[in-house]
Amino acid sequence: MSNSTQEGAGDAWTVRRILTWSADDLKKRGSASPRLDAELLLGKVLGLSRVQMVIDPERPLQKIELAVYKALHQRRRAGEPVAYLLGVREFYGRLFRVDRRVLIPRPDTEILVEVGLAATRHIALCARVLDLCTGSGCVAISLGKERPTTRVLGIDLSEDALVVARENALRLGAVNVGFLQSNRFGSLAAGARFDLITANPPYVSDADMEELAPDIRDYEPRLALEGGRDGLNVARAIIEEAAPWLAPGGVLAMEVGAGQAEAAAALFERAGFDEIKRTRDLGGHERVVSGVRR
Repeated sequence: MSNSTQEGAGDAWTVRRILTWSADDLKKRGSASPRLDAELLLGKVLGLSRVQMVIDPERPLQKIELAVYKALHQRRRAGEPVAYLLGVREFYGRLFRVDRRVLIPRPDTEILVEVGLAATRHIALCARVLDLCTGSGCVAISLGKERPTTRVLGIDLSEDALVVARENALRLGAVNVGFLQSNRFGSLAAGARFDLITANPPYVSDADMEELAPDIRDYEPRLALEGGRDGLNVARAIIEEAAPWLAPGGVLAMEVGAGQAEAAAALFERAGFDEIKRTRDLGGHERVVSGVRR
C-alpha cells in the first residue's frame, strides 16, 4: 500500500476497501488464508470483531489506524505468522500470549490435553503433573485450569520460553502451575514422582525442516521444531528416561508428528510401558501416543 496508491484512490480507505486490497495482496504472496489474515489484523488495529467489521464495512480508517495497519500488513506480507502479529493465540478456550520465543500453539495439541485429563480422571483432585517442552505453557496451564486442585510443573530448556509461560500463567490465574528451566528431567529433585507426564517435543525431521512453510521455518524457534534425523531424537530420550519419574500406574502422553506414531509406540513398548494407545487428532492423524508405567 504505497503513498501513491493512496493518493490516486480518490475515496477513503474504508474497512471494505482495505480488506479487499489486503486479501488480494496476501493471496498473490501465497497466504493460505488471505481474507482471514487481513480481517484479524485489521480487527486488532480497530479494536473490532470480524462481525462488527461486517456490520459497518464503510467505516473509514483514521490516518493513525491506516499507518498501524500498514505496518502489520507489511510484516504479514513478509511471512511473519499472524499469531505473532496479534500477540495471542487461542488454545483450549483460552487466549495465550505468544511471540517468537515460543512455538505457536496448534489445535492438534489440544488432543494431548484431552488424553492427559482422561488419564488422570480417577485422581482428579490430587494428580501430580509434569509437562515437558512446555513452550508457551499452553498444555501445562490448560491442565491446571481444568483441574485446579492438581499440581502442575512445566519444564523447558529455553529460559526465554519460560518467561512467556510464566506470564501466561499469571494472566490466566493458573496458581497451581509452576515452571522450571531444565533439559528434560535433569533439574528435578531426586525422588520426584508424577502421575502424568505430558510432552510436545520437537519432532520435525531434518529432511522435513526445509520443506516447512516459510512462516513456520523462518519465524518459529528451531529449538522447538528440530527433532533430528527421524524427528524422534527428543521423544526417544524422554521415553527412555521417563519411567523412574512416574508413580506406579503413571502415564506418559506425548504428541508426535504425522506418520511417527508407530515408531513412537515401539519405543514405548521397548521402554516397558503397558496399555500403549494412539489417539487421533481432528484430521485423522495419530497425534498422541501414551502408555502406562508398569
